Amino acid sequence: MSKRDYYDILGVSRTAEAAEIKSAYRKLAIKFHPDKNPGDKEAEENFKEAAEAYEILSNPEKRSRYDQFGHSGNSASGFGGGGMNMDDIFSQFGDIFGGGNPFESFFGGGGSRGGRRVQKGTNLRIKVKLTLEEIANGIEKKVKVNKQIHCQTCDGSGAKDKSSFHTCTTCGGAGSVRRVTNTILGQMQTTSTCPTCNGEGVEVTAKCTSCKGEGLIRGEETITFNIPAGVSEGMQLSMSGKGNAAPRGGVPGDLIILVEEVQHETLKRDGINVIYDLYINFADAALGTSVEIPTIDGKAKIKIEPGTQGGKILRLKGKGIPEVNSYHKGDQLVYVNIWTPKAVSSEEREVLEKLKSSANFKPQPGKSEKSFFERIKEYFE
Repeated sequence: MSKRDYYDILGVSRTAEAAEIKSAYRKLAIKFHPDKNPGDKEAEENFKEAAEAYEILSNPEKRSRYDQFGHSGNSASGFGGGGMNMDDIFSQFGDIFGGGNPFESFFGGGGSRGGRRVQKGTNLRIKVKLTLEEIANGIEKKVKVNKQIHCQTCDGSGAKDKSSFHTCTTCGGAGSVRRVTNTILGQMQTTSTCPTCNGEGVEVTAKCTSCKGEGLIRGEETITFNIPAGVSEGMQLSMSGKGNAAPRGGVPGDLIILVEEVQHETLKRDGINVIYDLYINFADAALGTSVEIPTIDGKAKIKIEPGTQGGKILRLKGKGIPEVNSYHKGDQLVYVNIWTPKAVSSEEREVLEKLKSSANFKPQPGKSEKSFFERIKEYFE
């Protein structure tokens, strides 16, 4: 089943401002919230779908990639918001509703979620070098990433053992505290993160000796991901939940993958087209010949017609780079260059002197011959 368009999910136009996107998500979050729709699997899926759409469209960088490349820009084989869990989604509410989870008061509780602060790990950035062949065909990559992972000794809790932490006495485990202040307009209630437990709802009484109470250690993870065909230099792909781990069982950060192109020995990339400079001698240009040239997929044999002029462009359809998230594919353009020797032998000079005076060797461009600028114009058209 294909994924729905994020703008359609939130019911906004592609030119919608950030405030409009935020407002649309807020309405959907209230409508489909699990506390309001207990046991309704369809509502839960709609809730997750709206959260994923908001995660992408509320982030200018991710939104730009989505507008340009569709779901492939942020969600290619494990990339993007598809892996969001409920903790990840609820962590958004501090931004959407101005602090805390409004459903505690809207729907009579909200259970253990309450106002507890869900921490998120930091994002990681890596560079992946790709050859022209890998870019043209797409590839599965496997990389080792050095990052923060959960401490195996304490399972990420930061505590020495299960008895080494207790419910925060300041907030009673809620992770937030309420204050009532008197104003000229009456009493005003505010909710803020608990200063004692920093929003976690628990306090560690004895720290883990392996991680010093952080719940995190440095480690290495082998991550496998697919790079879609057609990516380009500087493009970034986001893999959700594969960044640094968060303390106390929070939401992991994302892995940002920056694409770098490795220069090909003979082929040059121009957008979705591939360019090859072919050099032939004067005799082959005049008499015609067949030559073998490199392509992304291997080699191809092309025919040079008799009387071929320098600067002629030959086009091999479909031998270029595919567009990301599209079936359209570019071409390979072969630029024909006539090679002029820089030094000749006495015998060669004698032959050339005879040919030079031949009427057939005097330049006589006809109307069918295109100038350099005409050929360039034709190429761009």
